[in-house]
Amino acid sequence: MASAGQVIQGQNGYELRFVRTSEETGGELLEMEASYAQAGTFPPAHYHPNQDERFEVLEGSIRTIVDGEERTYGAGESFVVPRGSVHQMTSADGPARMNWQARPALRLAEFFERIHGATPEGPPTAENYQDFLAEFSDEIVFTA
Repeated sequence: MASAGQVIQGQNGYELRFVRTSEETGGELLEMEASYAQAGTFPPAHYHPNQDERFEVLEGSIRTIVDGEERTYGAGESFVVPRGSVHQMTSADGPARMNWQARPALRLAEFFERIHGATPEGPPTAENYQDFLAEFSDEIVFTA
């Protein structure tokens, strides 16, 4: 179960730190801080069918594609990705950090813990990946 202050290590220097979790906010909010050590490639395109997201760039710049429109946001800028909007984002040109809020929280923290192997059972395997995605289809749907 995710807790405030917990850090999950992703690929290529990506790090996700939980600030406030579902348990702490009565399910209303999952707040995280995402850090990128370097410019990267976009993660798979996806959308959240039941969650709205708000991002604020704290350092560096973030490159996004939201519903087919590409844009870069710099430190101090914020943007919203409404539920159902297909999106991707990464650091634009070097180290970057952003505050990330998902409303309602649902089980998104658990999704991140499991996909990044931060649970005793480790990340999903090729054999159970489709079942894993189906389990979290209220939180996230990949489009590719």
